Amino acid sequence: MLPIVSYFYCYVLHIKPLKHKIMNSKLIKVLQIVLGLAMLVFGANKFFNFLPAPEGMPEGASNFMGAMMETGYLFKLVALVEVITGILFLTNKWVPLALVLIAPVLVNIVLFHLFLAMAGILPGIVLTIIAIILFYHHWSAFKPLFKS
Repeated sequence: MLPIVSYFYCYVLHIKPLKHKIMNSKLIKVLQIVLGLAMLVFGANKFFNFLPAPEGMPEGASNFMGAMMETGYLFKLVALVEVITGILFLTNKWVPLALVLIAPVLVNIVLFHLFLAMAGILPGIVLTIIAIILFYHHWSAFKPLFKS
């Protein structure tokens, strides 16, 4: 809600934004570490299978995951993107680039759970919200993309 209010004040009313407590640098660091660890662990799991596979996955979800693995590259590519972005978040290097790379993966995670396997959607939503907060925090890096 806060980013929407801030957007309204900044761009509709042309008022300079106030420093909000949600953008506290310590909170941002914690959120970045949480997102980085999640991406690193879940990406590495796609390579090494150290976490147990979910039981009782719906048929559509199983078919989708199977199709990604059948391509021979797509599942590994998603895993590689997750690992790379996780490392970038944890090392605090090129965070805006990491956000751009991970955004389609997070959207797919939420949509996968929304349409194919509703159980387990909460972590995807939480990670997506964290990414949105980080996008907002790093908005100055993205602002030139939206100028005409």
